[in-house]
Amino acid sequence: MAELFNDKQAKLFFEAISSLESSNECRDFFLDLCTIKELESMVQRYHVARLLSEGKVYSEIVAKTGASTATISRVNRALSYGEDGYKSVISKQGDNTDE
Repeated sequence: MAELFNDKQAKLFFEAISSLESSNECRDFFLDLCTIKELESMVQRYHVARLLSEGKVYSEIVAKTGASTATISRVNRALSYGEDGYKSVISKQGDNTDE
């Protein structure tokens, strides 16, 4: 799937994101780019990924995040068979969580 995003415009887009220097800059960029609902979904999926990485079970994740089991399964599949994007970000962030 990664090959779908290797054209010039996609590379420029991802370089633009990597150039952001703070979480505030990133938040502001994504607020301009996405709808609130899209951002809420992305935040929820990231929270689900963190909880799955911690070994939490689906029922616990549903209770903590409100995510559907279909969303949890999708994120779990990405963690198991995806491009390791979640794993990369989660490992860089470490224990900086406030649940």
